[in-house]
Amino acid sequence: MPHVHESPPAATLPGAGGRLPWPVPAVLGVMGGILLALGVWWGALVIAASVTLSVQDARPALALLALTGGAAGFGSARLVTSRPDPLHAWVGAQVTLDGEWDGQFLTLRDPRARLAVAPKPVARPGRIRVSGRLIAPDGPRTPGGFDQAAWLRAQGGVFLPTPTAVLVGARLRSSGREGGFRGWFRQGLTTGLGEREAALMQAVELGDRSDIGRQDFSQGYTVRDGFNRAGLAHLMALSGQNVALITGVLIWLFGFLGWPPAVRYGVPAALLTGYLALVGLSPSITRAVIMGGVVLVALAVGRGKVDPYGLSALAALVCLLLFPLWLLDIGFQLSFLAVLALTLAGRAAERLPHTWPIWLRSALAATVLAELATLPVIAGAFGQLPLVGLPANLLAGPIMAALVPVGFLAGLLGPLAAPLNVLIGPLADALLWVARTARQFPVLTWGHVAPAGVIAYAVCAFSGVLWLLGRVRAPAVLGTVLACALLTALPGRLHPPRDLTFIDIGQGDSTLIRLPGFTMLVDAGGSVNSDFDVGGRTVVPALRALGVRSLSVVVATHADTDHIEGLGSVLRALPVGELWIGQRKVGDPVLDAVLATAQERHVPVREVRRGDQITPSGATLTVLWPPGNVWSTADNDNSVVVKLQSHGWSTAILGDLPDPAEGLLGVGHVNVLKTAHHGSRFSTGTDFLAQTTPQDAVISVGRNTYGHPHPDVLNRLAVAGVKVWRTDQLGTITWPIP
Repeated sequence: MPHVHESPPAATLPGAGGRLPWPVPAVLGVMGGILLALGVWWGALVIAASVTLSVQDARPALALLALTGGAAGFGSARLVTSRPDPLHAWVGAQVTLDGEWDGQFLTLRDPRARLAVAPKPVARPGRIRVSGRLIAPDGPRTPGGFDQAAWLRAQGGVFLPTPTAVLVGARLRSSGREGGFRGWFRQGLTTGLGEREAALMQAVELGDRSDIGRQDFSQGYTVRDGFNRAGLAHLMALSGQNVALITGVLIWLFGFLGWPPAVRYGVPAALLTGYLALVGLSPSITRAVIMGGVVLVALAVGRGKVDPYGLSALAALVCLLLFPLWLLDIGFQLSFLAVLALTLAGRAAERLPHTWPIWLRSALAATVLAELATLPVIAGAFGQLPLVGLPANLLAGPIMAALVPVGFLAGLLGPLAAPLNVLIGPLADALLWVARTARQFPVLTWGHVAPAGVIAYAVCAFSGVLWLLGRVRAPAVLGTVLACALLTALPGRLHPPRDLTFIDIGQGDSTLIRLPGFTMLVDAGGSVNSDFDVGGRTVVPALRALGVRSLSVVVATHADTDHIEGLGSVLRALPVGELWIGQRKVGDPVLDAVLATAQERHVPVREVRRGDQITPSGATLTVLWPPGNVWSTADNDNSVVVKLQSHGWSTAILGDLPDPAEGLLGVGHVNVLKTAHHGSRFSTGTDFLAQTTPQDAVISVGRNTYGHPHPDVLNRLAVAGVKVWRTDQLGTITWPIP
């Protein structure tokens, strides 16, 4: 794509000579209206700000446009959010559905509806039949967890139905062959390539990450995780880079052929619509197509210069009017933050030593600015910041510059692309090598980004922009950054957490104990008969969101998948001081995998026994089980049991220990009881409740076919006057420790 020059806007409202591009107040008004429709009161402040900007620019017509935008945004959001759910009557039912699968959603004709499918069927886009149970999407049930309900809401638009349900336990019954131009294009991306390279090309060229999500670099390290840790995840999300590289090659080719500007720029502009239809709608690629199309049309008609801020605002305006809830979509936020940062790349490059080559200065400035602009969103959404993002992107940039246009040509050739893919294969391997190498470096873990953190970041960013514009000196910027960092870091240092968190990982167990200078994780869940990585996809993000950067102790209570399978991902993701186990069961594949990962990560393994004790931060942690002299043949009987006491308050975590072994523990009184075995009827007996006399009991449980929690257990707890807290009903539960 041609360079976007900084210059006075090419399009303003007639009759005024102000400097404010008209799309800016219009899109601010739309954003404010959307927020108000969603019940966010400060949306009114956004509308007021857009009106104020218009008045300051001495253009009353823009103020009216801002108010009109607010009304349009409000109406668009209400239209999307107030639609009736056509699948509501079938929620909870077992169904078999026929529809069009696009790789992300299943679209039904009657009723006209869209829904997500889990697990995603291993089928190419096209007509499929799939069976499963319809459920309503979940909100965020863990800190840092995926808000499926909000994400699905954001996928609907004014003319596109919102996905309203999830088909779980999905089983593919039949599927057709992907046809049309997209099927032809996919053949070109895959023919003659290895499985991993073909999956990468589909992600890079089509934005289809279904296949790459099933690829691993090594045991426990997925390709997608490698790209995330390396700061290269954006390469698999279609964006302005794809549009710029593809149109850039076309413009060069047409210029080489001597075609006039109207054709040289007009043809690529027209082709962008077809490209969008090929790859599908997403915030980043839609933004890029709109901006690229406007620039190309301006060049075709001889206008040449387009104001970057007005152009960005225009693209956001179109996107939000059609898809109002994209405003809350991470992809939308990252895309526009990055493109706004890039408008300052020229000034940043001028600040670098002029003895450096211009290409290096430009690449460094663009990469650093894009990373800094998106920092709060990435830190808050993903809980980690890659430390090698800059060098990794500098290495990946030239590879992508060749890979994207050549890969696009391969797609156009379809099945005839095999000779060309001989060249593409090594390029794809080179990109995979960069991600595989960079992912081995550590990342900076990050917790939840609170409003105070967002404000502190905004102040730092504003001071940085002023420095680039020559308004303030570098020492002032440095002082601002240090002051904001100190002010946001102090509260956590002065008041470190003392709490107990029961992480909602579905049917399984995972409990986090946080004390000043000490963290212990007891189990990390697992997924029986499934390849879903509970540890990596649920527990690790929760730990990062809670600000846990390392674990003093990790406890594997016993060799059950739903308790310890996820520990492998935890051990790989965070530094761990020590791994506690009870029975070192020989030949158990799940426990063997955990122990192998501990050995790989150089984590000491300690076999604990009854009476082992540590005293972190004024609290006492005592192992009550196993005794270690006799091992049962049942894994549950060998569960590690830990009691925590702090200033007269206590709790016990029992794993899956059944009755009558519970009665042999000598737990004594506890304030909070972590019930054993997810509320199984074989645990939490009447005598045990009489011995422990808890006021509250927590049951870690999810959707299951075991009947957990059993009515008998719930009845025993009710008779004993114990209040029950369930993760399947409440999500993650956090309890303060005195």
